[in-house]
Amino acid sequence: MNILGIDTNAKTVKGRAKGFMTAITYLAPARVSGVMNTCPNSSEGCRAACLYTSGRGRMTPIQEARVNKTKFFATERKAFMAQLHKETNAFIKKANRKGLIPCERLNGTSDIAWEKVNHEGQSIMEHFQDLQFYDYTKSTKRMMQFVNGQLRSNYHLTYSWSEDSSEDFAKEVLSLGGNVAAVYWDDFPETDFGGFEVINGDAHDLRFTDPRGKVVGLKYKKSAAGTETLGFVRDVETKNEEN
Repeated sequence: MNILGIDTNAKTVKGRAKGFMTAITYLAPARVSGVMNTCPNSSEGCRAACLYTSGRGRMTPIQEARVNKTKFFATERKAFMAQLHKETNAFIKKANRKGLIPCERLNGTSDIAWEKVNHEGQSIMEHFQDLQFYDYTKSTKRMMQFVNGQLRSNYHLTYSWSEDSSEDFAKEVLSLGGNVAAVYWDDFPETDFGGFEVINGDAHDLRFTDPRGKVVGLKYKKSAAGTETLGFVRDVETKNEEN
């Protein structure tokens, strides 16, 4: 069972045009695994619209593999991290052989504070100091640590907006030079959250290359759960009126 998937979805493959190769860890989101909550700050709408059941994620074998990886992480942490380090080393060598820059996203379908997960006394960001890590997070605490420069410089976070998020907090993050990812139904608005520019986040997955202080627009991808998103997808006209 591999922990990392290398350029296994259409969006990360787009990064190759920019000279990057991306490795992602996909775990079972929220409480799906039955052994732990991998998304402690998820909202009801987020869980309903989760990409866990989009695309190839709809397939039972893939869902089972993600559950098994989550159980491995929860119950055999030392062995999991040892394997993750081994696969990361191999991934870096593979990217180098192909003349590409490696980058790693550990929360493909989870929101774990990896900066707090130690292996042999170090976080994975400390161990691989020359490797760029990046993730989305719904944790306001982690996001503020990032914008305040309290996380490792090789770990980039983008705040993920949901229907439970505070508009004021999103504006604060943007004002401090952080980025906020938001999901929209169709076309992206030019601005949101009171005038911050919206950029196309679907062009690639390399969030650490985005200009600072921008709203990262993502188009809604239908999941197997259906079309009910419980406010997770932003209603641009309504939100702009509120702003």
